[in-house]
Parts: sequence; C-alpha cells; structure tokens
Amino acid sequence: MDDIAVARAESWLADAGLRPTRQRLALATLLVGDGEHRHVTAESLHASARQAGEGVSLATVYNTLRAFCEAGLMAEITVDGSRSYFDTRLDDHPHFFWEETSQLVDAPKEELEIARLPTAPQGGEVSRVDVVIRLRRR
Repeated sequence: MDDIAVARAESWLADAGLRPTRQRLALATLLVGDGEHRHVTAESLHASARQAGEGVSLATVYNTLRAFCEAGLMAEITVDGSRSYFDTRLDDHPHFFWEETSQLVDAPKEELEIARLPTAPQGGEVSRVDVVIRLRRR
C-alpha cells in the first residue's frame, strides 16, 4: 500500500469518526485509496484483500462493509433481493446492472428523469430511491 492511498483511507475513516483498525484501514485503502469510486460485493472485496496479502475473513469484510454503511461512507444497493453491492459514491445516481457478468456500474444521472413518486404510506417517508437498470447483451 502506498502512503498516499493509506492517507486517503485514514482520512475517509476519520471523517466518519471510525477508528482505523488494521482491518478497516486495509479494506478502506482498497476501496478509496486511489480516489476512484467502487461497486463491490463482500466477496469481491474479500478476494481483493486476499490478493493484496491481507488476512481478513469474509465475515470481517461483511461486518466492515456494514459499519462503513452505518457511518455514511458507503451505500448498499440490493439487486435481485439477494445480492448486495456496496458503492463508495454517495450522491443520488442510477446504476446499470449487467445480468451476464453481475457487474454494477454507474449510469448517467443527467439522463434519468423521475417525474413523480407515489405518496408514502401514513407514518412513512421516502428515504431514498435506488434505480437499477438491468442490461443484457444483444
């Protein structure tokens, strides 16, 4: 891990008030160390961590991703009701989901128009709207 990537990860964790444990710092560096946004599954992040020589369990990766979401560092996007992706980009934006490869990528938000949402039921309020556009190759 290079010093700039680690510093970026340390700052990301500090901004959310999270203690930079060894495992959190290693995963944060993989997620934001290069300054790019990521869409990861727990399994793909676990594989990246192992490839980088980090000894973290899959359970630790799941717990850390949940902690990052609870701290407001990431958003969880559920596809098919069973598969979760974790996104480091927090602004409202739609996603494309490639069915053949199970890849989630950002879609251009300036091209999306939502004219109206249904009224939330009594006692509820809309907290966010996730737009996932499913794609398949022709």
